[in-house]
Amino acid sequence: MATIFWFRRDLRLSDHPALNQAIELASKTDSRVFAVVSPIDYEDSGEHSPWRRESLWQSWRELNRDLGDKLNVLGEPVSGIISLAKAEGITDVFVSAAYDTKTVEFMKSSRAALEAAGLKLHVGPGNYAVAPGRVLKLDGTPFRVYTPFYRAWMNLGWEQPYQLSPGALWSRASTHIGFDSPAIEEKFAGIQVAKKTIRAGERYALKTFERFIERGALTGYDENRNRADLSGTSHLSHALAHGEIHPRTLLARLSDSAGEVVFAKELAWREFYADVLWHNPGSLTDYLEPRFANMRYDDGTDLGESRLRAWMEGRTGYPMVDAGMRQLIAEGWVHNRVRMIVASFLVKDLHIEWQRGAEWFENWLTDFDPASNSHGWQWTAGCGTDASPYYRIFNPVLQGLKFDPNGDYVRKYVPELRHIDDGAVHEPWLLADGYAGGYAQPIVDHAAERNESLARLEEIKQPKVQ
Repeated sequence: MATIFWFRRDLRLSDHPALNQAIELASKTDSRVFAVVSPIDYEDSGEHSPWRRESLWQSWRELNRDLGDKLNVLGEPVSGIISLAKAEGITDVFVSAAYDTKTVEFMKSSRAALEAAGLKLHVGPGNYAVAPGRVLKLDGTPFRVYTPFYRAWMNLGWEQPYQLSPGALWSRASTHIGFDSPAIEEKFAGIQVAKKTIRAGERYALKTFERFIERGALTGYDENRNRADLSGTSHLSHALAHGEIHPRTLLARLSDSAGEVVFAKELAWREFYADVLWHNPGSLTDYLEPRFANMRYDDGTDLGESRLRAWMEGRTGYPMVDAGMRQLIAEGWVHNRVRMIVASFLVKDLHIEWQRGAEWFENWLTDFDPASNSHGWQWTAGCGTDASPYYRIFNPVLQGLKFDPNGDYVRKYVPELRHIDDGAVHEPWLLADGYAGGYAQPIVDHAAERNESLARLEEIKQPKVQ
């Protein structure tokens, strides 16, 4: 009997045990496997930026090519699967496990609906080397700090990558639309406002990883990954977010050299945040440390909203912050070090709640991942998993001088400052012609706002007077 495989955020064929399960069951009869996707599975918070829609389109495009143009696109996934199963006489549906808050709830209701229609939902392994919930302390409780989590994660280990099971006969349902349908093009109308096509898909992810190894980037990864002006990162975050490559595939290629150990640690951060969210599902949008909800923030005030808008548009007057925010809009991606800089500035210089920034990132990032986004923001905001959280307040000028020492990153994204040479670009206020290009004046004084943030922290540390 044929099977249905429901692709969600696992858009690849290799190292895919859940897909193998669907193929192996189908091979007992006619080997037909109907691969399905639905745009609704990716609509986390309504309308997405052109970059996010373009990234999904290109991932689907490559998956469809790998399936021999047999990808079935459904409008609403659950009702579409039920309709397809009825038309083709199918009883078994396969999907990869997911662990983020919204998807867990969605899959509970999906399972109930599918079972009510007489279908069996098989949930296979997901897109983590070690599934969230498996890494525990000796007393059986979850970790809240990264370093001991990493040690336990390493000790637990993971399987070797899986090969694709042979024999699948990918099938297109006559009653359902394919990837090349005008209806699908209409769904993604407007994506070409993106300035360039995003390259995506499993084959491109594997090539990207090979190039990362071949150019020797792992050798200096422990240092160069923080340099915004260098190509020191793997550029695989999009592929990991879309499931175009499994982290196990990457880990299998690593040795114990310094750079490769640090790269493995970065993959472990992704798994740590997924584990924290699994154990604390409300932390997707709520504070992991609840007391920070009582801090004074400037959201909702005219001044706060005006400053928030300036941050979104890259008009804060701080070059490193503005370069990062403009890169987000221009490319749908931002260097991880710069993400921390702009996040710290929003929360601790502008006193805006972290959720506002996380929502903006969710809208724009092509590599959006629910757990990494929410808990990356909370780590920087000081209300998350960091062992000594709130006192770390990034100085945007010093961060720029350290991680973009020649100013190349800033000049790339802030044309108003291209007349300034070298690292002086990070402090245009010190130059006679610093504002000759029309760059914005700083909207706040960092030193003063740092003190204000610490003062607000003291307020929530003091017991309330009854």
